[in-house]
Amino acid sequence: MKIKLSGHHVEISDSVREHVEQKLSKLASHFPSLIAIDAIIAKEHGEFEVELVTNYEGSRLAASGKDQVMYPAIAKAAKKLDAALMHRKGQLKDDLHKKPVATAPEIAAEVIQGMDLT
Repeated sequence: MKIKLSGHHVEISDSVREHVEQKLSKLASHFPSLIAIDAIIAKEHGEFEVELVTNYEGSRLAASGKDQVMYPAIAKAAKKLDAALMHRKGQLKDDLHKKPVATAPEIAAEVIQGMDLT
């Protein structure tokens, strides 16, 4: 899986890149058709905001996390993206299953009339 990491008012060091790759490695194993994730780390007004964007099975999914410290913000965004991917995967699997067809219940009076009670 390809991770494009960029920073706004934040320097992306090797340790930050390693931490992002570690957090997103679980997503790669759960969703093998996931090709790329764009990660943007920004610092505004003393708060870190991490935004993760990806395309999965024809849908664009995005998740963001905010915190005073960068690493918990990355963890929050990764957790939200994981939940969004699970939801989308559930929608796709749900479309594969045959929906039950509602049938009209038999009316007891009609059943009794059809019975031979002699």
